Amino acid sequence: MSDPDVLVAGAGPAGLLLAAELALAGVRTTIVERLPERPPYCRGFNLNSRSLDLLARRGLAEGLVAEGHRVPIAPVTGLPDPLLLDGTATDHPFSLGIPQTRVEEVLEARARELGVEILHGHELRSFRQDGDGVTASIHNGLDIRARYLVGCDGGRSTVRKQAGIEFPGVDARWYALLGDVECELPYGPSAGPDGRSVFVIPRPGYVRIVVREDDPPSDKDTPVTLERLQEQVDTALGGHVELRAPRWLTRFGNAARLAARYREDRVLLAGDAAHIHPPAGAIGVNVALDDAFNLGWKLAATVHGTAPDGLLDTYHDERHAAGARILANTQAQVALEEAGAEPWADLMRRVAAHPAGNRALAEIITGLDACYEPGGHAWLGRLAPDVPLRVSGAETHLAKLLHAGRPVLVDLTSSGAFGAWSAGVAVVMASTLDTADTSGIDAVLLRPDGHVAWVGTRDSGDTGLAEAVHRWVGDVPVPASA
Repeated sequence: MSDPDVLVAGAGPAGLLLAAELALAGVRTTIVERLPERPPYCRGFNLNSRSLDLLARRGLAEGLVAEGHRVPIAPVTGLPDPLLLDGTATDHPFSLGIPQTRVEEVLEARARELGVEILHGHELRSFRQDGDGVTASIHNGLDIRARYLVGCDGGRSTVRKQAGIEFPGVDARWYALLGDVECELPYGPSAGPDGRSVFVIPRPGYVRIVVREDDPPSDKDTPVTLERLQEQVDTALGGHVELRAPRWLTRFGNAARLAARYREDRVLLAGDAAHIHPPAGAIGVNVALDDAFNLGWKLAATVHGTAPDGLLDTYHDERHAAGARILANTQAQVALEEAGAEPWADLMRRVAAHPAGNRALAEIITGLDACYEPGGHAWLGRLAPDVPLRVSGAETHLAKLLHAGRPVLVDLTSSGAFGAWSAGVAVVMASTLDTADTSGIDAVLLRPDGHVAWVGTRDSGDTGLAEAVHRWVGDVPVPASA
């Protein structure tokens, strides 16, 4: 095995997507995963609109959408009214019910197709970094040398701990049991005589039960047994409903922590290694994918030596702020669920009942409001909408222009005024098929992740384009007129 450019610890959604993004950019990448094979149980069943929009920029969303189940609402905790996705800022106005295991299979196939080496049953035990790279020691005596190491190894991340990155936040105040079992309970919440409830979620051939523990053990890592789950369900309901055939039993709490920094020299963090939070809103896997999509192209450019100064640091700047918002959002949902008749809780419920408020909350909770460059044009810093285009006489969509994972300058002028930029930035001459969405826009510079780095209008011309290219792409030949 030859040493890779980047070593990724963890073959979950963040690690797999990150590795695929790096390989797409020609970066030699290896994943080490401590588990010998993918677990038989499934942690989550939800891809939200934001994740689907991002995956569509690489051509990965369509197949998943064809397999999954569309639900026109965003999962939310603590609100009586659903958060509707119709009319929100997305190309996919629905949540997609699909097993996380299936998402991982698709991402792993993509990574392997692009040449990523995936080593299951290889646990990273320690590492040391120097000015040129990182040397990781694997449990079986193997040492791997890479230029960069990325920890996608979960909430108890070995990479984060050994890098000395603080993980501030709050400990869990309560714990809940989760069990994938068979039983005769109806779907949805079932309340007991003392106000406790059991929540039942339908799954193919079984159900997922969630119930708060009335008295968690002193060691939260104490294995959950079927007997313990049965006891808590019976206590909550005030009666007995038999639970059978357990597939997966676990415990989770409402702890919330955010890594103090996402980068320590040549070591970076993504996914649960960078943040943990309550499961409200079913956001976990989606935030992990968002981290990976933001990091991949920046790290690839850094490895290739083409990145402008400070590009890799923008990963921390953008995704740490996003992580803080996610922690606030999930903690707020838990607080809302527990608030009862509190006046502020009633106010939030009234906001959710208002169409405009409902739409705004849906965008906030799913991350559809993500804007890495607030201010200026409405598109600036946001994920560009997947508007229909005509390119070289054929109809296409903006998302397809990003399948190669490269920055793109879309020239919407009939004169091809921005064609001279092709010396350093890929320029696509296009005309829009939806003038309402692109009204007043002459050109747009897209980062590889689809976020808008610059917008040229009829009034501004190419003002600021050279600076945007220098900031996000690097030093490239600039036309004399720029």
